[in-house]
Amino acid sequence: MLGNPPILTIHRGHRRPDPALVARFRGAQTSHLCDAMEGRGALDYTIKPLDPTNAVFAGPALTAFAYPADIAAMFGAVHEAQPGDVIVLANDAFTKTAVFGDLAAAVMRNKGVAAFVTDGLARDKAGIIATGLPVFCRGIQPNSPALNGPGVVGAPVTLGGVYVRPGDVIVGDADGVVVVPFEQLERVLDRLEQVRAAEKRTEALVRDGATMLAGPAKVIAEATIVENSAA
Repeated sequence: MLGNPPILTIHRGHRRPDPALVARFRGAQTSHLCDAMEGRGALDYTIKPLDPTNAVFAGPALTAFAYPADIAAMFGAVHEAQPGDVIVLANDAFTKTAVFGDLAAAVMRNKGVAAFVTDGLARDKAGIIATGLPVFCRGIQPNSPALNGPGVVGAPVTLGGVYVRPGDVIVGDADGVVVVPFEQLERVLDRLEQVRAAEKRTEALVRDGATMLAGPAKVIAEATIVENSAA
């Protein structure tokens, strides 16, 4: 690397989804959303809610990238956040220090941030939960980060194995977090209704005593049968 990058770089002017579309994602089950996106879209299973009883959210992504052991990008994202945004902070899955704590959660809540998602670690779990902000991370680590940079706000990031851009819609529940790409919002919403309808039909069959689901039943019916002769 030739020279040191700026302590903090902020990209502005990114697209924002129609609030009416975002509202339709609120309360969506993450597994249903994945079913509506060819079975993909969820962040890595290690990124889980600190408080599973307060894990439901949906909002447009405000992305940031924090270098290991640093929080300049995290606070830069707080500064840029608009009410309803979900701050998505990539941290290279760093595990030696936290990248987020209870005071940061409190100022995010004051800004109207809908949720905070990171592939890094948090600290001050009890204080974070007390703020009421839905927070998803890889775990808890009391070690302190620094405020030296570098950090980037508002550029695409990859975390939890998923590419995330500003304006993508982020949806969470107790199972995890799903990223819905900006260009696919209406298509995914249409498919989500189909998934929900199919789920209700299947649930009704199970309540009525079904012992096998239709998809697996078809595979089993078409299976090649090998009869083993007795020795």
